Amino acid sequence: MDIDALIERAIRASLDGGREILKVYESEFAVETKEDRSPLTLADKNAHLAIEAILKDTGLPILSEEGKEMSYEERSSWGPFWMVDPLDGTKEFVKRNGEFTVNIALIEDGVPIAGVIYVPVTKDLYFKASAGSYKVASVETSHAEQIAGLIDLGSSLPMPKSGNSFKVVGSRSHMSPETEQFLEELKKQHDEIEIVSMGSSLKICLVAEGAADVYPRFAPTMEWDTAAGHAIALGAGKTVTDKSTGEAMRYNKENLLNNWFIVR
Repeated sequence: MDIDALIERAIRASLDGGREILKVYESEFAVETKEDRSPLTLADKNAHLAIEAILKDTGLPILSEEGKEMSYEERSSWGPFWMVDPLDGTKEFVKRNGEFTVNIALIEDGVPIAGVIYVPVTKDLYFKASAGSYKVASVETSHAEQIAGLIDLGSSLPMPKSGNSFKVVGSRSHMSPETEQFLEELKKQHDEIEIVSMGSSLKICLVAEGAADVYPRFAPTMEWDTAAGHAIALGAGKTVTDKSTGEAMRYNKENLLNNWFIVR
């Protein structure tokens, strides 16, 4: 399996998905409510179709938040496959704060071995390929031809940390009592704690790039919310630990709901 060739394809898919998202973002869009009470927009649907159109040519199965529901019996027999969140951070999209992403991960044997996170508003791209994890700012379509070219344009993760405070990633949309307790424990260990707020999978990216030290997530997420970020974090030498087991997070479980986790 040529991981870099697959990730080049995923990058192109993320850029196409991002363009579809921005078309809706710049219009007056309607917001639907899914069965789980989460928001859904035309951007989610159109991004899914754009991404699927490119990834399907790889011949690998695609598990997308906005795709058809697939039984565990079917999924459990898969080899490598794509796990996709066409628009991660729909709540941030609706708020129009720009903190939403396209997430595409390559999963093998329950492990995210590569991944792409694209931020349509800033055009920032994070990816994990065979050589490690990188961040490339202001990516244009013409940049997405070869991994080698993107690596030349980008910065290897993690990047040098600025400041002396211990930085903890918090969510604008979710802050559970358990998270607040975790923060209180950290305050006992560090002289200065700084809370960094961010939406969507960008929270994992902050730790991966060295802009934050830890991201505790003690609230519900789905596998497609975290898989691409997990891959990028691994490539940057970070860990994503299931709080229930103390082991690395696993993917393509029978229940696609994640346990609580910590990125550090």
